[in-house]
Amino acid sequence: MKRALITGITGQDGAYLAELLLSKGYCVHGIIRRASTFNTSRIDHLYKDPHDPATRFFLHYGDLSDSSSLSDIIRKAEPDEVYHLGAQSHVRVSFDIPEYTADIVGLGTIRILEALRRANTNIRFYQASSSEMFGKTESPQNENTPFHPRSPYACAKAFAYYSTVNYREAYGMFATNGILFNHESPMRGETFVTRKITRAIARILANKEKLLYLGNLDAKRDWGYAPDYVDAMYRILQHKQPEDFVIATGESHSVKEFVEAAFKHVGLDWQNYVKIDQRYFRPAEVDLLIGDYSKAKRLLKWEPKVRFKELVKIMVDADMKKEGVNAKTK
Repeated sequence: MKRALITGITGQDGAYLAELLLSKGYCVHGIIRRASTFNTSRIDHLYKDPHDPATRFFLHYGDLSDSSSLSDIIRKAEPDEVYHLGAQSHVRVSFDIPEYTADIVGLGTIRILEALRRANTNIRFYQASSSEMFGKTESPQNENTPFHPRSPYACAKAFAYYSTVNYREAYGMFATNGILFNHESPMRGETFVTRKITRAIARILANKEKLLYLGNLDAKRDWGYAPDYVDAMYRILQHKQPEDFVIATGESHSVKEFVEAAFKHVGLDWQNYVKIDQRYFRPAEVDLLIGDYSKAKRLLKWEPKVRFKELVKIMVDADMKKEGVNAKTK
């Protein structure tokens, strides 16, 4: 039985990845941070009593700022594969807490890599890199496009990316980067713009909110579906040699397009509900991201299954269900 360790297992990607690996017969270990409130809602359906001998899902308390806890967990879990997804992942927030972002995103990756180097260099390592690293570059972006990060988050991700490459080249480790473009789902965090939009629509229909406040509507992103993207992560670590891959849809849509499609799906005119708030603008904006995933298509046989319009509908319908709003009350 293969064993996998996932950092960031309580997040959107971690939850979908854990589900995927369990379906493939893996024993899955995840790292969670200790908190005074429950933060495991995305993975509660996977959890079983660890005393059950048939259990294949285990959680460990740890933190990406704490090298000793990471080393201890790796020693206990004895993973064949490590998927490093944990991060302070909100780009706008990274401008407010740049030092913390750099520590968790950048140095956190070094701590994991160094723990793996000391434990067993044969463990396969996946680093969750980000399209935000490209920043202000020409589109479409591929594996050879130079980086021009435009936020503390993107700078920290670039550091983590090159650290992964360095450990691969210096120590012969199976260390890989998946440069994932934006990927969304009903499990996306509520402060991320796509989920903020779909959740607000459901709450407007439920008469719990009246307006939706957003920032830059003109920013364009390459949006995919998170379950498709965790499948790509898995394929990257099954590849015969460690390489870096861009994972994207090859399509770009503005925030405004997302808003229009989401409100149209429920029969509302978005202009009656959306207001612009300057607080949500970034000090340095990334205007356009669109990925060229041809390498992943050629070597991993991977392609996105869910496209933009279907993604919007999936997310809106899921949030409507949560608010108890159905098609009859649209």
